[in-house]
Amino acid sequence: MAVRDAPPIPRTTGLDGWRPSHRLQRGFALAAVITNAAIAVTGAVVRVTGSGLGCPTWPECHPGSLVPVIREENSTFHQLIEFGNRTLTGVVLVASLGTFLLIWRARPRRRSLVWLAAALPALVLFQAVWGGITVLFGLAWWTVAPHMLFSLGLLSVAVWVHQRLGETGDGPVVATVPRPLHLLAWATCGVLLLLCVVGTLVTAAGPHAGDSATARLDLSVRGLAQVHADLMFTYLGLLVAFGVALVAINAPAVLRRRMWVLVGVTLAQGALGIVQYQLGVPEVLVVLHVTGAVLLVTAAVRMLFATRTRTAATPA
Repeated sequence: MAVRDAPPIPRTTGLDGWRPSHRLQRGFALAAVITNAAIAVTGAVVRVTGSGLGCPTWPECHPGSLVPVIREENSTFHQLIEFGNRTLTGVVLVASLGTFLLIWRARPRRRSLVWLAAALPALVLFQAVWGGITVLFGLAWWTVAPHMLFSLGLLSVAVWVHQRLGETGDGPVVATVPRPLHLLAWATCGVLLLLCVVGTLVTAAGPHAGDSATARLDLSVRGLAQVHADLMFTYLGLLVAFGVALVAINAPAVLRRRMWVLVGVTLAQGALGIVQYQLGVPEVLVVLHVTGAVLLVTAAVRMLFATRTRTAATPA
């Protein structure tokens, strides 16, 4: 009896059979976190140096030129600062898009994580377009303030993706603290959001607009700063209460550790804000305060993430 030849085994070549390592995925996710943090800080440098209109058009720096052009009416320094910030957007996009593509190529495919990672490059592109809108509207405060908030939101998503990649399971989410404390953790994030919103309004009414000719928000800087300070004390009080509760219930060590790191960052940021206000918001302290906001948001997301875990994924 004739024996049939076995069908050939299909071979995969090139990228068809390539699967990224977990380490590579986390490396790109960390790069997305770092670059999103960096562009928020460099955006502050743009504002305090008055370089927001160093490149007066978008997406070109000058009509007919993507790069700075030496002209008497445009300071070379301001052009380089603004152009550097724009160039960093490309680096952020590479890190964010790379993170998404690596997670998408990984097997087994983690669908919820793929969708979360897909938000990164989409939000970077949206943020780039919004940056163009701020230039086209001459750095109007109502365009610059959301630009900063979008940056912090993008950073939050990047941190969440990085944390999700550190999970060992992909099953249902399980809280690591009782429900009232879980709700309190989310409440602290709500106050932090208000804190960031009011902080951008203080900047919008203050002296640092990104360009000396830009109109400011017509509200009292002193009044907005007081609201900002009140929210900071409210936020700190909630964090301390939450931290004491974590100790009382002997919450997981990682959560307690992240909680006290967040308290420390909050104390440092609050102290810096007070000094900054008393000294008349000098440029260096403004940049440091934005850096503190970036660290604060990162620490807050990491703390919130530690209030839950995931069980091992159930077989399909």
